[in-house]
Amino acid sequence: MSRVYNFCSGPAALPEEVLKKAQSELLDWHGAGVSVMEMSHRSAEFMSILASAKARLARLLNISDDYEILFAQGGASTLFAQIPANLMNGFDSACYLDTGAWSTKAIKEAKKYGQVNVVGSSKEQRYQTVPDFSTLTLDESAAYLHLCPNETIGGLEFSDLPETSLPIVADLSSTILSRKIDVSKYGMIYAGAQKNVGPAGVVICIVRKDLLARSSDDLPTTWSFANLAKNDSMINTPPTFAIYLADLVFEWLENQGGVEAIEQANIRKAEALYRAIDESDFYSNPIDPAYRSRMNVPFVLADKSLEAVFLEESEAAGLRTLAGHRSVGGMRASIYNAMPMEGVQALIDFMHSFEQRHG
Repeated sequence: MSRVYNFCSGPAALPEEVLKKAQSELLDWHGAGVSVMEMSHRSAEFMSILASAKARLARLLNISDDYEILFAQGGASTLFAQIPANLMNGFDSACYLDTGAWSTKAIKEAKKYGQVNVVGSSKEQRYQTVPDFSTLTLDESAAYLHLCPNETIGGLEFSDLPETSLPIVADLSSTILSRKIDVSKYGMIYAGAQKNVGPAGVVICIVRKDLLARSSDDLPTTWSFANLAKNDSMINTPPTFAIYLADLVFEWLENQGGVEAIEQANIRKAEALYRAIDESDFYSNPIDPAYRSRMNVPFVLADKSLEAVFLEESEAAGLRTLAGHRSVGGMRASIYNAMPMEGVQALIDFMHSFEQRHG
């Protein structure tokens, strides 16, 4: 059986080297005689895996001792509620920037815990651009400013941050480890693993230690960031196999040259795919070119009646999961870290061939 090029937005493709290493260790991890899936989470073996994952992530992102690295469960969608439950404690409101579907979902959940000030929105622009940060109506007495720098569904990404004294809380599910970031500019970073880190089941949380004091004792035990930190992410049984695979992905990234090297590879992939779209009248991308995502590339055909044919033929050509999100339609190619340039080139070649046959 030959592997296809998987353009799924998540759970996304994993590096083949990681899958092969996990396969070789599946029945017997490092001579322990058991799989990681069978280990006690409090065993010395798994504790070494957890420590390795935290240390590798800290090196890759240059995370200082001012932050705790937590491994949470429930997906980033649970964090939409868990964040305000922890960080709005003692505050009247929180600020949110609205740039797309995931921002909207986060806002909806936060409203259950207090007043939400939507400080800027590109909804009227159909989420195809980013609000001018100079026009944001920030309340500097709020608990934090929440934003989503990469909107996976819409294919919109931004790297600059607003100027504010508020702790910035960022959903980096689609961008973590794909580009250099200055962690010190954030109060909290969170990211579902199933895009650039590993399989679904764990959420990476990087929380500035001073913010942990906001966690109320009245919170459910497993929801408290302070409790998660105090118990090294093991209040209950953590998603052990997902953390193990994340550690293997971190190791793979280090072997690629780290975040700086993978960012350059991501730039080359994205530029090639957007160039193929822009040079054709057959395909188009609706996002403001200044804010096009490197990770998630949506595109539509000039003749929408051909979209179903495009998806059928691309699937047959070994290019999998190119359908756009059900809320927007069209096509979407997610080209995360694990997608090789060869996969992107195969998609470009297919797009050229499809246009010649149907254009």
